[in-house]
Amino acid sequence: MSEFFPVATVDQLPPGTILACMVGGKEIAVVNCDGTLYAISNVCSHEYAQLSEGELDSDDCTIECPLHGAIFALRTGKVRALPATEPIPVYAVKVVDDTVQIAVS
Repeated sequence: MSEFFPVATVDQLPPGTILACMVGGKEIAVVNCDGTLYAISNVCSHEYAQLSEGELDSDDCTIECPLHGAIFALRTGKVRALPATEPIPVYAVKVVDDTVQIAVS
């Protein structure tokens, strides 16, 4: 069973927001895509770049790497556009008493 760690309040993550944080020694990006919260690795699987600095596409719920343009699905971490070929990790998110919490294993 994974332990959940608080990372922000709901007010700190309005729609369209990407928040970079460290959870359990891992670089995580928490993304609010049209009111749904996702937690993904903040590191691109192609080459080191912080995805939190990339562009969020709220229509497709994807994020684009700022370095080479790889695109990842927020729900699954799957690659949607090259040059990345490996998916990125996704993490469980829950809200408890207005606090966003992330679980890493």
